[in-house]
Amino acid sequence: MTNDVVNAVAFALYDAEQNRQAIAPIRTALGEQATVDDAYAIQELNTERALQNGRRLVGRKIGLTSVAVQKQLGVDSPDFGMLFADMAFGDGEAIPQGLLIQPKVEAEIALVLKADLNQQQHTYADIISATDYALAAIEVVDSRIENWKISLLDTVADNASSAAYVLSSKPVKLENVDLANCQMTMTRRGEVVSQGIGKACLSNPLNAAIWLADEMVRRGCPLKKGDLVLTGALGPMVVAQSGDEFSVEIEGFGGVTAVFA
Repeated sequence: MTNDVVNAVAFALYDAEQNRQAIAPIRTALGEQATVDDAYAIQELNTERALQNGRRLVGRKIGLTSVAVQKQLGVDSPDFGMLFADMAFGDGEAIPQGLLIQPKVEAEIALVLKADLNQQQHTYADIISATDYALAAIEVVDSRIENWKISLLDTVADNASSAAYVLSSKPVKLENVDLANCQMTMTRRGEVVSQGIGKACLSNPLNAAIWLADEMVRRGCPLKKGDLVLTGALGPMVVAQSGDEFSVEIEGFGGVTAVFA
């Protein structure tokens, strides 16, 4: 993969996000020999561009934590994307109309770290010890690729299709919740639109957190104290439209609401 191709694809995705205009899948431009590391190189270019533009990196999101979705894309592991401070919206705060292209929402459990995670191979004990508290969360995913026609390369290059997130204002300690068996219900103005359970996320959200911690060390950018980690979807994602209001309840975590103006 030449630098010219990587730079061109990165700018095309950046431009699509800035102009709120989806583009054709980028896997064609990358070619048949492209690898997931090429896609992460594109993601990293746009991360550096964001930092140079003054955006603040606050964490990571984990995607592809559903085995069914992994099989659909022909992969056997999750992926990750960057979370910036300007992607955060308060519980019930309206997300402005026109900010996104083709958003969808999914319910997740978020972890906030109180210690660095810099081991080559992490354990449950490492993740639990390093977690300050957990929160119910709604991730708003959005694809800069037309009609969500994504492959693994498309979504990885496109910051794992990440766009925004909403966190609950009720922090909970991990010892007070059942991460694997907590039930999740998402409603849209009272109608149930998604249901799930903690174990839908790689059998336990801590499995996803371990994968991310190990992967970040492997790539030379370990997770740090204060980082936010969105661990992955607990149930099916749902298309979001202007005027929608989604409320999520996760057993033991309380609720959180995402509002689309």
